[in-house]
Amino acid sequence: MGLDAVARLGVRILSDDDQVSVDSINLFVALLCGCIVIGHLLEESRWINESITALVIGLFTGGIILLTTKGKSSHLLEFDEQLFFIYLLPPIIFNAGFQVKKKQFFRNFMTIMLFGAVGTLISFSIISFGAKELLGKLDIGFLELRDYLAIGAIFSATDSVCTLQVLNQDETPLLYSLVFGEGVVNDATSVVLFNAIQKLDLSHINSRVALSFTGNLLYLFLASTFLGVLVGLLSAYLIKKIYLGRHSTDREVALMILMAYLSYLMAELFDLSGILTVFFCGIVMSHYTWHNVTTNSKVTTRHAFATLSFIAEIFIFLYVGMDALDIEKWRFVKDSPGKSVGVSATLLGLVLVGRACFVFPLSLLSNFLKRSEHDKFGLKQQVTIWWAGLMRGSVSMALAYNQFTRFGHTQQPGNAVMITSTITIVLFSTVAFGLITKPLVRFLLPSSQGLNSLISSEQSFARPLLTNGQDPEVEMGNVDFRRPASLSMLLKKPSHTIHNHWRKFDDAFMRPLFGGRGFVPDAPELSKGGCDQY
Repeated sequence: MGLDAVARLGVRILSDDDQVSVDSINLFVALLCGCIVIGHLLEESRWINESITALVIGLFTGGIILLTTKGKSSHLLEFDEQLFFIYLLPPIIFNAGFQVKKKQFFRNFMTIMLFGAVGTLISFSIISFGAKELLGKLDIGFLELRDYLAIGAIFSATDSVCTLQVLNQDETPLLYSLVFGEGVVNDATSVVLFNAIQKLDLSHINSRVALSFTGNLLYLFLASTFLGVLVGLLSAYLIKKIYLGRHSTDREVALMILMAYLSYLMAELFDLSGILTVFFCGIVMSHYTWHNVTTNSKVTTRHAFATLSFIAEIFIFLYVGMDALDIEKWRFVKDSPGKSVGVSATLLGLVLVGRACFVFPLSLLSNFLKRSEHDKFGLKQQVTIWWAGLMRGSVSMALAYNQFTRFGHTQQPGNAVMITSTITIVLFSTVAFGLITKPLVRFLLPSSQGLNSLISSEQSFARPLLTNGQDPEVEMGNVDFRRPASLSMLLKKPSHTIHNHWRKFDDAFMRPLFGGRGFVPDAPELSKGGCDQY
């Protein structure tokens, strides 16, 4: 019955023999442990990170299984893309929102949205158009217009998880902050685009359809954000009012975890963006709910969310490595390997061009809007930002499975070529670009430059969004920043003005109602910690 329950959750065991199934699960868990241990031993490596380690171990294990099964399979477990979206992605995105340095995120919100949303739309347009024009000449099989649009969304999704593992927030705070903020918004935009494409009526394309498509995107963004904020505030109010920690720390920790997951499920239920919903739920819960629980619960939740996110990341990369050798997908392209290589090279080239077409122009636009020279992106920084976002990973894989397979399988040559090409690009970009990123960053942005010249002002990306250190206001000493109090200051520094007005509103109305730091005397504060930063 236990194995049947697991199967109903989305995991389908390949063997009918229960004992073999248990052995497969044990071996997979052992591989996860191996990835963690080896990743720790290689932590100081200049080249290797845990994502690459998990991929290599997955490839090696898949090869062994392929040999022992005489070419029948390379998997221990087999699951469809829904397992990724429902069980593996939520803890990763929620932890990103829960640990985010909210003050810096929202003060630089417009720049993050410029790269994460507008940039993704530019990349999507270029990749979709290029794929339709170039792939059609390679004779890979029948693909519809919807497939080409989906390809644009699939390969516009960057792998921020892998990118952040090869970057150091102390050495390159500007780059780390920008890639993190852009990555979360980029993933949400790509998934929203993908889902909107599935519902789009492509038989009659006109200005009304285009306007409806744009309106649907805006609705998804706003509604998803509102739902995440609403669930986060509800959790804060409940825990503040009933204060479960007086009787049981376990109960308030369980309530926080379940309500965080509930926000994602509710978004999926209402056909919204679960990524945006759970991300903003994490931000709100860290700003209000986290301060309403006991000290023990603060420590427990902070480490529990980080641990769940870490395990989900390793699971994804390990499975991608094993799935890369799935013989069923490769047998369609074995007669024409050159065609598969051509498709992979074409798509990889479009990824490179698509990212360049928005990173450099939008950097120039951002520089034009900034008054301080210290806040502007130099050419070396722009090149590094362009390179750091080239990796493709689990989101691209999951969207490709959704579009080109049915329950992880396909019998159409065109779809099989797209799956194998996606696998090739994910492996190549993660390993090749991931290996080069660290040396490239150290060459283009030496530590002295990263630590000194990049740390310039409150409005810049010079401080990392993720931190376990002190509040930046403390770090910067007694620097006197004028409070913008006029229309001219609002036009000059809109982020600062809005932030100061929000702080006043938050202290006067929101925190007394929903709790927060300094407003819950019965819940002892943690002296230092990621969520204690706001």
